[in-house]
Amino acid sequence: MTPAIRTHELTKRYGSRTAVHSLDLTIEPGTVFGLIGPNGAGKTTTLRMLLDIIRPTSGTAMVLGKVPDEGGPALRRRIGFVPGELRLEGRVRGRTLLAHYAEISGPVAPGAIDDLADRLGVDLSRQVRTLSKGNKQKLGLVQAFMHRPELLVLDEPTSGLDPLVQREFLGMVREARANGQTVLLSSHVLSEIQQAADQVAVLNEGRIVAEGPVASLRLGRIRRIRATLDGVAPDSLRDELERLPGLRDIHLADGEAVRLSATVDGDIDPLVKTLARFHVVDLAVEEPDLEESVLQLYGSERGEEVLRGR
Repeated sequence: MTPAIRTHELTKRYGSRTAVHSLDLTIEPGTVFGLIGPNGAGKTTTLRMLLDIIRPTSGTAMVLGKVPDEGGPALRRRIGFVPGELRLEGRVRGRTLLAHYAEISGPVAPGAIDDLADRLGVDLSRQVRTLSKGNKQKLGLVQAFMHRPELLVLDEPTSGLDPLVQREFLGMVREARANGQTVLLSSHVLSEIQQAADQVAVLNEGRIVAEGPVASLRLGRIRRIRATLDGVAPDSLRDELERLPGLRDIHLADGEAVRLSATVDGDIDPLVKTLARFHVVDLAVEEPDLEESVLQLYGSERGEEVLRGR
């Protein structure tokens, strides 16, 4: 089966700066592929090359079996795209704008636009210029999904969306995969990739530093824990916590209540069961940022090398 996307040594330079270094990617049809990395990692540059918005300095890319700069309008109609910096302005109403996009993108099933607008909660009767950033983002998602393209290329698609709409968006991505569509999802949010993607590549300074199934990269297994507990002696609690697998960086502060902070790498259940024996006043589970996750994933010294793109 021909890959939906394949690149070989894809490179983009701007003068003396190399934004993307010899990128090799293979994305199979009907899968959700997550491209994750900190801001400035080269994610948007990569997507723009795949869509022929910018041309590579060297290397090759194939998108749906076509070279991007040779595919023309026929190829673009097979793709749904949400840019990372979506700019929608003007006095035109949302429904009119989407009707215009439908003429460009190709056939849209009757009722598809209204169904997507209802799911995302965007009012198509309002002028685009009056919409908030989040509602403009919803409009961008409708135009990308409405013609059920073979390939969806989504650059930071949940920017400006509230959590309930983000959840609805992830449902739309799962439905697209079930329909046989391919999704390339770029994000710097680990949890978003964790929930949606089959495969993931971690990009940093224009280089892939890790790639594989989401589960194999253990994204999301590392979490920070903060808790406040009553009626417990710090020393006895420390003894119990130090015996738990995958728990490290344990800090206990004594006062009117004991304040605990720690890092969990792996199964959180043993810690929860231990804390449940006490009066838990407060409990917070936090996902570390991408850089910390990579450092934890590879170990501090190797992680720093990874983040530098060595």
